[in-house]
Amino acid sequence: MIGSLLGLFSSDLAIDLGTANTLIYLKGSGVVCNEPSVVAVQELGGGRRKVVAVGAEAKGMLGRTPGNLSAIRPMKNGVIADFEVTEEMLRILIRKVHNRRALVRPRIIICVPHGITEVEKRAVRESAESAGAREVHMIEEPMAAAIGAGMPITEACASMILDIGGGTTEVAIISLKGIVYSRSLRLGGDSMDEAIQNLLKRRYNMLVGERTSEQIKIAIANVLPSQEPRSMEVKGRDMIQGVPKAVVVNEGEVREALMEPVNQILETVRISLEKTPPELASDIVDRGITMTGGGSLLRNLDRLITQETGLPVVLVDDPISAVVLGSGAVLDHIDLLRDVALH
Repeated sequence: MIGSLLGLFSSDLAIDLGTANTLIYLKGSGVVCNEPSVVAVQELGGGRRKVVAVGAEAKGMLGRTPGNLSAIRPMKNGVIADFEVTEEMLRILIRKVHNRRALVRPRIIICVPHGITEVEKRAVRESAESAGAREVHMIEEPMAAAIGAGMPITEACASMILDIGGGTTEVAIISLKGIVYSRSLRLGGDSMDEAIQNLLKRRYNMLVGERTSEQIKIAIANVLPSQEPRSMEVKGRDMIQGVPKAVVVNEGEVREALMEPVNQILETVRISLEKTPPELASDIVDRGITMTGGGSLLRNLDRLITQETGLPVVLVDDPISAVVLGSGAVLDHIDLLRDVALH
């Protein structure tokens, strides 16, 4: 009973501040927010801006806003690109989670890419503090993803995690609560969307927005040839005549467009395996690679990595939430927080 009462009063949060989506875990309640990291901003003149909408509502405005409104993605490649807008987005989402209670000053754990610079760390800390945090701790995303995927991070055996987010791809080998080796690539789901946009420009002289290219990726992208290839009609703007037009795009074309970002991810995995200490390499042969992050949902990417490396690949049940669930689990184990947090 006391535990559940404490849960009611607990305001501690774990936040996965991602390039594509921001997820928030409330202690005692689980994941309470999963919103696109998009903010609609109104220009007031004189350099002043006002936030009009955040999350799904703002994403619906991407590419559709009138002159004085713009839909901004304040995170780029896993780090803060627009400090002021990120701070406002966090403030709105935190208050939404706490049912608009302005007095709550939560302790917050925020996930950051491995290899984040001191300047980027400071930006994250200051954004969270300005948004109302009492205390800010940071955990590296691969570590949080490994905890969220239920990997035995405290044991003396190696676990390999591949986390493909919207703006970053991270490969890490974890043993005894520490990252033994990690490699970060500033490329992810967004780069795949861009590759699809470029394909349509090159092949069909057609311009499409971010939302359309993401829809194509989700609907028909497949990194391996399939028995019944899919296709879909895509509407956009003709670059030469400037009028709307529609074309049919097939799975094969999309696969060809995605080969560059996918090959970079494969190369990062290969290099990581080459750099793994021999004692830990044998653990990885036994246990394989665990995949998390929204980008890992790309059809058959797990099978392609198995073909290329010869290792088993496990895609976790809820890849998009793995990072925030891992950092949420750390909220409940303060002793673990001391071991895995960045200082």
